[in-house]
Amino acid sequence: MSLIPSLHGNRSIFDPFSFEIWTPFTSNNEVATFVNAQVDWKETPEAHVFKADLPGLKKEEVKVEVEDGRVLQISGERSVEKEDKNDRWHRVERGRGKFLRRFRLPENAKPDEVKASMENGVLTVTVPKVEKKAEVKSVEISG
Repeated sequence: MSLIPSLHGNRSIFDPFSFEIWTPFTSNNEVATFVNAQVDWKETPEAHVFKADLPGLKKEEVKVEVEDGRVLQISGERSVEKEDKNDRWHRVERGRGKFLRRFRLPENAKPDEVKASMENGVLTVTVPKVEKKAEVKSVEISG
């Protein structure tokens, strides 16, 4: 089964591993455009690797958790900048607000050994895989 998204970045609505929850409003009831944190998920022979683009966030503003031993949860919040009474905004395009992305980990994942790092606004979460040993079973030949 391939989890590679289409060129348009749409994922299948039937994808059993990915689901999302987000908070579309900031505390000021402004629409938050940061809610759709973009996440790539690839599987290597050793691990499942998630990469999330989180520009402008510090690692202290991001939380990575494993819920119920099977759900990887990435969440965080980009706060609104402090304003001075004399400030006059001409344009506000940078997203802000809370986000929460959740991914159901497959059976071959080791949820107790998850590691995360953040560099240059990119969060990398690595979930090691269970080593699958080839199982050989003798079959009796009748006759």
